[in-house]
Amino acid sequence: MSVKGAAEVIFSPPVQNWLKRAIYRHNCRMSPDHYRSALKRWYWLFKCRPCHVEEPRTMTEKIHWLKLYDSTPVKGRLADKFLVRQWVADKVGEKYLVPLLGVWDSPDEIDFESLPDSFVLKATHGSGWNILVPDKSALDVARTRQRLREWLGLRQAMKGGFELHYEYCEPRIVCEPFLRDASGGLRDYKFMVFDGVVQFVFTVDRTQGRALRGTYLPDWTRAPFEYTCEADRASDIPAPAGLETMLSLAGELGKGFACARIDFYEVDGAVYFGEITFTDADGLSDFTPSRYDRVFGDRIVLPEKKCFKGVML
Repeated sequence: MSVKGAAEVIFSPPVQNWLKRAIYRHNCRMSPDHYRSALKRWYWLFKCRPCHVEEPRTMTEKIHWLKLYDSTPVKGRLADKFLVRQWVADKVGEKYLVPLLGVWDSPDEIDFESLPDSFVLKATHGSGWNILVPDKSALDVARTRQRLREWLGLRQAMKGGFELHYEYCEPRIVCEPFLRDASGGLRDYKFMVFDGVVQFVFTVDRTQGRALRGTYLPDWTRAPFEYTCEADRASDIPAPAGLETMLSLAGELGKGFACARIDFYEVDGAVYFGEITFTDADGLSDFTPSRYDRVFGDRIVLPEKKCFKGVML
């Protein structure tokens, strides 16, 4: 077998899925005193370079430091897609919340007949566990319940990257309307915020069947760098009408956190909060040119180390 053929086998979806499951099972059995060394191996696997988590300098290294030493119950509450709603309402107002259609502890509790023709289901305790339903009539309800049931039994923190604050989330399911903007899709506006100061913004557009990203400075000039994770570079787009509102909200919601990504949507002229993420892309996104990883790393002021569930990692 050629090198190319071997690589195609090694990196094929079935092999990758098997490897992910094996890593998950191993991590679930792991003692917390091994988390740091496992996290460094995880970083090496994706970045092909060491993670200097003891003396971090780059933004990606500091995100990994924050996983180990700043994964607090507060972050867990705000990463929880249901519990964060009250916090946002208290901080900036309910009008920025996407309407809530339901919250359940079990998929068996969901009455699909009562839901609208289109909606979105999300597991509250992880990242990427979403089911988009543009047309309920085409939904396989039994398969959907099974998928949700599987997600509720998983631990986001043990998937490999040790995003430990998710251990404080409560596994539930929320349902929200299926939002669309003027493009017919839904563009994400993601604000990277260091202790209340917006550093840059990147957009994610999936209307063309693949993820397209564009990176901007807070004044919406195109950034002299790209910040990507498995996405193609998008063409320039106009600033959203609600940019100033988003900047203000991101700054307010990001206060007190060394590094946070705060997401918004804009639909029919209204700005909606999406989520707050403390470990963007598991801390594995790439800067191009790569020197900007250090540029933004220098701007992150790390807090004092904190224990995770009574253990100093």
